[in-house]
Amino acid sequence: MVDKKGTVKLLARDLVLSFETSCDETSVAVIENGEKILSNIVATQIKSHQRFGGVVPEVASRHHIEQITGCIEDALSEANVSYDDLTSVAVTYGPGLVGALLIGVTAAKVVAWAHHLPLVPVNHLAGHIYGARLVEPIEFPAMALVVSGGHTELVYMPEEGKFEIIGETRDDAAGEAYDKIGRVLGINYPAGKTVDEMAHRGKDTFHFPRAMDHDDNFDFSFSGLKSAFINTVHHADQVHETLNKNDLAASFQQAVIDVLADKTVRALHDYPVKQLILGGGVAANKGLRARLTDELEKFKNTSLELVPLSLCGDNAAMIGAAGEMLYRHGVRGDATLNANPGLEFEWIKVKHEITSV
Repeated sequence: MVDKKGTVKLLARDLVLSFETSCDETSVAVIENGEKILSNIVATQIKSHQRFGGVVPEVASRHHIEQITGCIEDALSEANVSYDDLTSVAVTYGPGLVGALLIGVTAAKVVAWAHHLPLVPVNHLAGHIYGARLVEPIEFPAMALVVSGGHTELVYMPEEGKFEIIGETRDDAAGEAYDKIGRVLGINYPAGKTVDEMAHRGKDTFHFPRAMDHDDNFDFSFSGLKSAFINTVHHADQVHETLNKNDLAASFQQAVIDVLADKTVRALHDYPVKQLILGGGVAANKGLRARLTDELEKFKNTSLELVPLSLCGDNAAMIGAAGEMLYRHGVRGDATLNANPGLEFEWIKVKHEITSV
């Protein structure tokens, strides 16, 4: 809460009702003190989008409208709290699909207005990072590798609430590339988990390109890898050659992991940190988790925080974890808050002194 002097005071039990609707998951959660999950309701739409081979924005938005009210009721019920118990409302307002974001933003604004609660806008990527906080406290300075269907970023965090993107994809995100080559392999959307499983049964026999792996920056590129994969398969079809799908998956995944791991390790040498966080949907990839675990053994002063598999995908719990932190730093939204599909990270300007009671 905020006292008459404008100081943010931390209550013994700060409860955040959080919303996440940036893509194809409708999720509402209740988070205590930014660290404990009291409820985390997720209504998935995967089956609705599988027949299209990917997310259809209009379909996603309609599903959010159908699910959001029920998710709110379930989240409060499971957490055994009422609106009167809440401290704030947090919501993803970008980046993401504009129509999908609007459903969550509108619902959060209505709840905040109706129950006189502070509204906290949250960057979706900050949520993926701060999801780690639901397992262990984040130690600063820290770095995060965020890898998902729409994002691939290396983010440096010198202190709480401050983000600096030091590397990002120039074209396709890693998860997007997984889904696109998955279609060629005949795998239903989303393809990442199945490709990962196939990769562990195959070998890297095709040696696909590692784009930008040795460039003097921390940016990524997966479009060339995706094209090389598709061209290899199409050429084999034209000459009636049968390729081992497990080897194809293994070769593709090894190229992705090599680039992600190599860039991250180089970044850790240039930006010494206490903690490396791996978050995002592709953070569930077993091959990537194993590779980074091995690489971090070489860094005696840096620990590796792997976001739990249950929190790698889009969910409101991670938004609540980030939202509580932003609330303490005085970040607020009002009735003019709108969806921002192209939202980028910004440095957070602390508005109030933080004290405990």
